[in-house]
Amino acid sequence: MKRKKLYLLFIFYFSISFIIFIYSPSFAWGDPELVSKINSAFESIEDWILKISTPAAAVAVGSGVFMKKFSFGDEEKIRTGKKLIKGSLFSYAFILAIDLILSAIKSLVG
Repeated sequence: MKRKKLYLLFIFYFSISFIIFIYSPSFAWGDPELVSKINSAFESIEDWILKISTPAAAVAVGSGVFMKKFSFGDEEKIRTGKKLIKGSLFSYAFILAIDLILSAIKSLVG
């Protein structure tokens, strides 16, 4: 458990420092054209992930519902269907939260 927290803290710290590293050269000595290209590339990747994640979450939730519906009393299939539904909804919420966090950071920096 401590190891997971340490990994999450490291990833958070690395992400924030990477974002600061990308934006800070444009203020001081960097090439604004390069920074704008990188920024537009990240925005297009973010849009692509959001466009793909919505149908993927819908398919995963649908699969979990069908798995629960057609389990015919098998407890393992019911449990697996519930896990699939919870996991897909959590993952989709996480992707949306990341989008909100990135938008907040972008509004603070630029």
